[in-house]
Amino acid sequence: MARVMTAAERRWLGDRLVEPEEAVSRIPSGSRIFIGSGAAAPLTLLEALVRPDVGPDDAQTIGILTLGDNPLADPALAERFRHNALFIGPNVREAVADGRADYTPIHLHEIPDLFRPGGQLPLDVALITVSPPDKAGFVSLGVSVDAVRAAADHAHLVIAEVNPNMPRTHGDSFLPVERIDALVWSDRPIPELESPPPGPVEERIGRFVAELVEDGDTLQLGIGKIPDAVLAALDGRKDLGIHTEMLSDGVARLARKGVVNGRRKTIHRRKIVATFAMGSRDLYDFIDDNPECEFRGCDYVNDPTVIARNHRLVAVNSALQVDLTGQVCSDSQGTRFYSGVGGQVDFIRGAAMCKGGKPIIAMPSTAKGGTISRIVPVLAEGAGVVTSRADVHYVITEYGVAYLHGKTVRERALELIHIAHPKFRAWLLESIRDRACLYRDQPSTPILAPYPEGREKPLILSDGRKLRLRPLRGTDEELLRDMFRRCSEETVHRRFLSAVRSIGHADLREFLDIDYKNRYAHVAVYGPPGHAQMVALAQYAYDPDTGLADVAFTVEDAWQHRGIGTALLKELLEVARENFAEGVTAHVQVENAPMLKVFHRCGYPVETRLEEGQYLLRIRFDRDAEETGPAPADQSRRSRTRASSTQESTPR
Repeated sequence: MARVMTAAERRWLGDRLVEPEEAVSRIPSGSRIFIGSGAAAPLTLLEALVRPDVGPDDAQTIGILTLGDNPLADPALAERFRHNALFIGPNVREAVADGRADYTPIHLHEIPDLFRPGGQLPLDVALITVSPPDKAGFVSLGVSVDAVRAAADHAHLVIAEVNPNMPRTHGDSFLPVERIDALVWSDRPIPELESPPPGPVEERIGRFVAELVEDGDTLQLGIGKIPDAVLAALDGRKDLGIHTEMLSDGVARLARKGVVNGRRKTIHRRKIVATFAMGSRDLYDFIDDNPECEFRGCDYVNDPTVIARNHRLVAVNSALQVDLTGQVCSDSQGTRFYSGVGGQVDFIRGAAMCKGGKPIIAMPSTAKGGTISRIVPVLAEGAGVVTSRADVHYVITEYGVAYLHGKTVRERALELIHIAHPKFRAWLLESIRDRACLYRDQPSTPILAPYPEGREKPLILSDGRKLRLRPLRGTDEELLRDMFRRCSEETVHRRFLSAVRSIGHADLREFLDIDYKNRYAHVAVYGPPGHAQMVALAQYAYDPDTGLADVAFTVEDAWQHRGIGTALLKELLEVARENFAEGVTAHVQVENAPMLKVFHRCGYPVETRLEEGQYLLRIRFDRDAEETGPAPADQSRRSRTRASSTQESTPR
């Protein structure tokens, strides 16, 4: 049912209230016209604007993304209107591709400066949508404050569509009726953004992103299935904050549950800060006259220096392609412009600058039904770099998390190949070998073999610290090197059975040459991806002649006596048994009583034999305790990297 204007509203609107045709007839030909953005596109005014009997000729229109139809993109109107897209939406993409409309690449936070005095794009007219006036005579810009605030402040002629369905939003959203030159009443529904539910790929990406989000973090998320999947995976978090370009239904859902409350934010505490909202009617009802939500111009919300004032801001943005050096293309498909720069770099840089921030690029590993890889050796010809390789920190696909910041091109390439779709990994690996970016002896098996993700699990220590137990990856060389550097000489000696001054690439290569079946390694890491430390390593090598897997351990000194070795031994035994080994063997030095206890408490009978100052331990999976007897001395000499188990204690 149509909403009738109240007497008070009519008094405030007064003589400014006119019919749409009369309003647009005031626009001179040759004008530069700003079109309100997002779900606040003035659709009634646009319909009148393109009518040949009332609208202007030779006009330039300017806008960001808008929902709904855009009649300005009609080829029949190309002689009357030339649209300039500051961000390309679906309703103008074809016009830009055909050359009937323009595209201006620009960071979102810089757009308002274009409209101010002395700016590149001074405005003659602003066509906007607002809420009805309140009792003080102020209308609200509603769901889109972004660049609309600056356009309404600086255009010579402001024409507003007054819509009672427009939410009255708080923040820097209010405009006195006197600032508006002509008003048109319209009660058409505010356009809604239909968001299909996330599929399995997006849900996996959402879970990986959610693992990086901690209680008390502040979030920025954009449009699409991946942000929706991230928000859906955050139900168990507490005290999350929001400082974002776009506000979506997922945020409203978490706010109603109390997950989002902004209690720990460092700026705008307890406020959901955004510059525009797009979603369902339920979202618009949530933000309507809600003092918890604060909308501000994009020159403030997207300003990297403002973003950086937040602590622990997690920014999640998307990409069309990422090359193996970390360059991100998100606005074009080759030479064809697809979207825009938008706020990606604003938030990637702002999150990188803030204390504890996490800038994330999240995308499916493939496109076009899995036929092409989004991770590529080089960007497509003509593709634009929106986020530079020096700005990229996290890249996430459904296959995991790659952390690139501060890493070499070689390390970046391996990290990205690890999270590429498996069917494209060999191609990617060969492409980077051809460019001489890898070690000549870089093992390919751990990169190309299916990674046993199901083996990842948390381990909570008695002091509350949370480790992650996972299979070793082919990208873990530097984590291994750093762990050995932190180990004492005694621990290194126990591991290698000799004094080792340094651990070089050749030594580490033997650790990394795994296939997750005959050669396997499991590690314990502490901290999030990119900032994690490897604190323990357990590995085995299967001997087909004996049917047994030889086991060895390293636990960093500071993490010994905490039960980590026990947990890793349990993992190795399970994997070895699943991979058809008949049992395992290990060499443990006589004085290493704690590690002996770990083996003897593993749940299997243990055969023990003293041999040249070491205990040779043997576990057979098919033996009962009564069958245990002395172990025959038939083991061949181990290599340096498989020689001995280091010191560890029984769990507390």
